[in-house]
Amino acid sequence: MVRSSQDSSTPGHLRSGGRKGADNADNTAGEPSNRRWWVLVVIGLAQLMVVLDATIVNIALPSAQKSLGFSDGNRQWIITAYALAFGSLLLFGGRLADLIGRKTTFLVGLVGFAFASAVGGAAPSFEVLVTARAAQGAFGAILAPAALSLLTTTFTDARERAKAFGIYGAIAGAGAAVGLLLGGILTEYLDWRWCLYVNLIFAAIAFVGGWRLLRPGAPPDRTSLDVPGTVIVSAGLFCIVYGFSNAQRHSWTTPSTWGFLLAGVVLLITFVLWQQRARHPLLPMRVVSDRDRGASFLAMFLSGAGMFGVFLFLTYYMQRTLLYSPIKTGLAFLPLVAVLVVASVVAQNSLVPRIGAKPIVPTGMLFAGGAMAWLTGLNAHSTYVAHIMPPLMLLGLGLGLVFATSMNLATAGVRPNDAGVASAMVNTSQQVGGSVGTSLLNSLATTAATSYLVGKRPTPAVVSQAQLHSYTVAYWWSAAFFAVGCVITFLLFRAGPPRAIQAAAKSEEPAPAPV
Repeated sequence: MVRSSQDSSTPGHLRSGGRKGADNADNTAGEPSNRRWWVLVVIGLAQLMVVLDATIVNIALPSAQKSLGFSDGNRQWIITAYALAFGSLLLFGGRLADLIGRKTTFLVGLVGFAFASAVGGAAPSFEVLVTARAAQGAFGAILAPAALSLLTTTFTDARERAKAFGIYGAIAGAGAAVGLLLGGILTEYLDWRWCLYVNLIFAAIAFVGGWRLLRPGAPPDRTSLDVPGTVIVSAGLFCIVYGFSNAQRHSWTTPSTWGFLLAGVVLLITFVLWQQRARHPLLPMRVVSDRDRGASFLAMFLSGAGMFGVFLFLTYYMQRTLLYSPIKTGLAFLPLVAVLVVASVVAQNSLVPRIGAKPIVPTGMLFAGGAMAWLTGLNAHSTYVAHIMPPLMLLGLGLGLVFATSMNLATAGVRPNDAGVASAMVNTSQQVGGSVGTSLLNSLATTAATSYLVGKRPTPAVVSQAQLHSYTVAYWWSAAFFAVGCVITFLLFRAGPPRAIQAAAKSEEPAPAPV
């Protein structure tokens, strides 16, 4: 729900905890503007930690494998354990923030994530490292929705909200690239274990800031946790993420792949049916039934599918074909990050409030798809400045238009006690999209490489060309994800400025002076 101007004029001592009603006690919307921006710094730092952890360990995997002595077949579990726990528990984490308070959930998530990172960094064995990565994912599923819901309830002024979501969307979109760069630096100059230890620094700063800046308390109108719904959806998301992760190592026709995918679909359908009859649903249908909000969730899903694929294959290309070092590979993504940040802020501050999401998000999808098509021209003799940097910058422009806009509209206008679960849906859409995209693209690329080698002598030159062909196939399919996203978001988003943002702007207009 959007606050009225009367809320912002309420005396500070009432806002701090003595007020009952729709406002959450941990909401900082009534705080001075400079305090709210410091809250954004804390939230952004926590979000960056969660997002970059999905890629920072990728660079460290070879070193970790050599140190702990696990096999190539088990290496994937370092990534999969995090993705499984994170993806399957996000909706539970989002509702937890609505039930026990966003500050408490945020701080618990930070402490748990830091502890799991410390255990993983000190891991003496493969089993301990995998367990720590799963714990990271579980606490990340608590932390990420709490962070986004805090942003939603802190920035209710339409202009401030646009700036805040522009910055937050840039962090969410650029985190994967930052993870690659940071992972390369830490692995090359320190040790692979610092790719996990570094989270202690992020978490400590965010915890101190959150403890001092965020307001304590639980929502005054708490409802009971939908335990059956939580179990069903967590199991369903687990099966979906595991099924697609399993497809990267085995055939799509193996029971461990299609069986889990089928079970996941059945469980998610069961969850939707249960939510329509549950007394206190985990995910109220009002959260996803709004056209702009539903379009935003789909935009996050499809852009996540396309984005994670390009990071994976472009990283392979630069390191295996162009022989870039881990640090040079990470630095190569910086132009994407820079353009993404600028595009996110400009889109939220200037474009969306005036013309709405309908032209912005489809255009972003079109730019991103065009960048993917551009990358299909890469070969063994391509250069960075002429052939890699331009499409990366175009991709950054496209993702910047998509991410910040979708995150803003996905949480705009939701009731305060639904902010957590709406935020969780944003993260769930992106995470599941990333799992689907990475698995599909990896499978398609592998098949393409195998087909290319049929009937050919596997000389080093031919094998290298097969790799390049597989990357090209992955880029084309990634472009297809963005093309589908362009069509769907154009059809679903309403024309004109978003209704929730317009309502917020009207509520902030000063009342006419009495005659």
